[in-house]
Amino acid sequence: MRIRSAVPDDASAVVALRAVVYPYLVRGVASTRQMIAEPPPGEQWVPFVAEVNGQVVGWASAYRSITTSEPDFGEISLLHVHPDHRRRGAGDALFGAARQHLDQLGIRRVRAWALADSLDFARKRGFEPTREARYSALPLDPPPPGEPVPDDVRLVTVTDLDDRRFYEAHIAASADEPGDVPADAISYETWRYEVWDHVALDKVASTAALVGSDVAAFSLVKRDGARMWSDMTATMPQHRGRGLARLAKVTALRRAAERGVTVAYTSNAESNAPMLAINERLGYRPVATQFACLATLG
Repeated sequence: MRIRSAVPDDASAVVALRAVVYPYLVRGVASTRQMIAEPPPGEQWVPFVAEVNGQVVGWASAYRSITTSEPDFGEISLLHVHPDHRRRGAGDALFGAARQHLDQLGIRRVRAWALADSLDFARKRGFEPTREARYSALPLDPPPPGEPVPDDVRLVTVTDLDDRRFYEAHIAASADEPGDVPADAISYETWRYEVWDHVALDKVASTAALVGSDVAAFSLVKRDGARMWSDMTATMPQHRGRGLARLAKVTALRRAAERGVTVAYTSNAESNAPMLAINERLGYRPVATQFACLATLG
C-alpha cells in the first residue's frame, strides 16, 4: 500500500470507490476530475489516495476553510476506504497525510464527517460528533405533481438570472443555515467555483422563484447522468412562510425528470425541521446518516 497525492486520471477510480462507500453522493467523473485538476482557489486543497497494487482503495482530502470568518479552521473531507481493504492501515495513513497537510497550514480546528460505524475511528483521533445529517432519496418516476404558482410569483431557470444577483441571494439564504461555524465569508470567486461554474450544475433544471425583481427562493440541481443532487434549497428571510422553497424544489425536480433524471438525493441537518418536513411530504426517504465531528489540533 502507498499513499500519494491524487491526480486527474484518478477520477474514474475515485468515483467508483465512492459509489461503494457513499452510493447516495452525487459527484461524477467530470466534476471529480475538475476538482483535482483545478482545486478551489485559496483553500490549499490537497487530495490523497491509498493505492494497493495500482488500485485506488481509499481517498481523503484536506484544506483550509475560506467560507467562514473563524480563523485557522480546516476540513478533512470524505476519508474513506473500500470495505475489502479496511483494518489494514489505509485509513490511518490517509488521516496522517491529511493531518500533516493541515499542520503545515497552521490549522487549529478541524471538521470531518463520519458514518455511524466510523465514529470510533474519529473519536480515537480526537474528534467528537457535534451534529447529525440525514441523507435521503426520491425516485422521480413519476416526479412529484406540479403545484399552483401564486399570482405575484414567477418561476425562472437559473439561466435567466444575473450571476451577481444570484450570488447575493445565495449568501443571504446561507446566513442562518445550520453549521459548526458561520458561513459568513463566502467570496464571489469562491461561490463561482463552488456553484455557478460547477461542471455538474444543471442551470436549466435549477429553479428560482421571483417576487417582483427579488429572488425569493431557489432550488439548485447538480447532476451526474440520471442521478441528481439538490445542492441547496432556500428562501430569503423576508419571503418565508409562503411555501416558496417547496414550490421551487418541486419545479426543479420536475424539470430534472424531464431532462432524464430518475432519482434525486439530498441531505439536511436533523435540526432543519422545516426542510425535512418539505422533503418528507415530497416522498423522500432516509438512506444514510452522517455526523459532523470537530477536533482541536495540538
